[in-house]
Formats: sequence, structure tokens, C-alpha cells
Amino acid sequence: MKSIYIVTALTFAACSLTAAPLPDPGKLPPVAKKDGVTYEKDVKSVFEDNCTRCHGDQRPKGGLQLTTLEGALKGGKDGKMIVPEHSEKSPLVFSVSDIDGKISMPPKPRAPRPGMNGNTNAPVNPPATQHPWKPLTPEQVGLIRAWIDQGAK
Repeated sequence: MKSIYIVTALTFAACSLTAAPLPDPGKLPPVAKKDGVTYEKDVKSVFEDNCTRCHGDQRPKGGLQLTTLEGALKGGKDGKMIVPEHSEKSPLVFSVSDIDGKISMPPKPRAPRPGMNGNTNAPVNPPATQHPWKPLTPEQVGLIRAWIDQGAK
């Protein structure tokens, strides 16, 4: 009987170690002062310009699809990314804010791997079709926060 309690305790301990805590919400950009923010009217265009290249309809990374309100609220493989009425508890907000250097959406480009010189078939310069890295502005993050705090509708 003791072994069941030990296994249960170890399972809970392992789960709590794998769930990373969110960074300090005090570092987030302020919430936009705009009222009546909706997905269709305000947030969808931000997602289309910055997120749907990877989180679109076709094979969305991490299972997170941001092309529809339903997809955004559903979340992905890591669970729900939006907590309606609580932007300070929404992992999506921290991802797009890039405040801790660990989680950053859109992801920063990787540096070339060592040894990638002219001795391979790899292109010397990145292809012209590569999407330029452009983080969301504090104003865009503030708008997403306002949308979530107003109920994510």
C-alpha cells in the first residue's frame, strides 16, 4: 500500500517539474485601452501577419491553430494557451511578448550551424522566400491582452 502512495507522490512531483511556471506578468506590455476588442475585428489580422505561417490550417505547429477563434481558444498539444479574462495567466501572451528569452513567438531565427561552409550543398545565403523575423510590438501584445481580458470573443 505504501508503494502506491510513493508512486502517486512521485508522479505529482514529476508533473509539477515539467510544467514551467509563467514569467513575471509585471514585465508584460500594458493592456490596450481599447474597448470592444474582438478576434475578427482586431486580433485576427495580427495573427495572420505574424503567427499563421506556422499556426495556420495546414499542419499547425504544436497543434495550435490561430486562423479561427475556435482554434485559438482550443489550444494545442501543450494545452490551452488563452485564459479568457486573464491575459496575465495566458501562455500565448508570454510567448508573443518575448520577455524572458526562453519562449518567443514568432521564434527567433537560428544561427547557422558550425561547419556549414562551402563544402556542403547547403545554400550560402538563406533562400529569398525565408520569412523575416519580426517580433510583435508592445501595442500588438497590448491589443491581444485587451482581447483576452475582455473575454476573448
